[in-house]
Amino acid sequence: MLKKTQGIVLSSIRYKETSIIVKIFTRELGLKSYLVNGVRSQGSKSKIALYQPLTILELVVYDKDNGGLQRISEAQLHRANQLIPFDFSRTGIALFITEVISKSIYENYQNEALFDFLKECVIHLDSKDAQLGQFPLVFLIEKASFLGFAPEEALGFLSESRSQPFSPAELVQAELYLTALMTNSFSNETKIGKSLRQKLLDHLLDFYSQHLDNPGNWKSLEILRQLNS
Repeated sequence: MLKKTQGIVLSSIRYKETSIIVKIFTRELGLKSYLVNGVRSQGSKSKIALYQPLTILELVVYDKDNGGLQRISEAQLHRANQLIPFDFSRTGIALFITEVISKSIYENYQNEALFDFLKECVIHLDSKDAQLGQFPLVFLIEKASFLGFAPEEALGFLSESRSQPFSPAELVQAELYLTALMTNSFSNETKIGKSLRQKLLDHLLDFYSQHLDNPGNWKSLEILRQLNS
């Protein structure tokens, strides 16, 4: 059955000589894996560009009840990312976002509110106003609420974790900063030092690891560190 939906590309892998298998988080159908034939053949650069991480697509897809690999009938850009593909910092954050999403949800998982949040994140990351240093922190804090394990107050993020890397003085700063992020989201103007911000990112990822099934190592974290060094 053909169905229309919006989708956000998470990742793709090569399949045979000219094809790819792409993971797309769709609004109405959830997380799906699609086989896309011929996009790596000569003269298909425009097609392969549709399946870069965090590309938002308008899709017409074949939806089969038996699961497995699906197929795409039509794919068009919902909007073209202007900055993410060409800015190393934004590209690194995009890889981080796709890794966190991929480790947090499973095949066929459907959550329209989470999709709308992720779409908002993509659009904001692609804007000139995005504050890149705090972006991964805000993303982790807000995404936890859609997955059902976000504490109501900032102190919960700091206390409900195995690791406690903060000194007493840092703990006070961290709580105040997290409170500001939870209150003001991506528009937060409060600043902290890079070292403490990195500790917070490590801490929040440890927090996520405790709530996810076998997340493994966070491969994109090293990329973020290199971009912000």
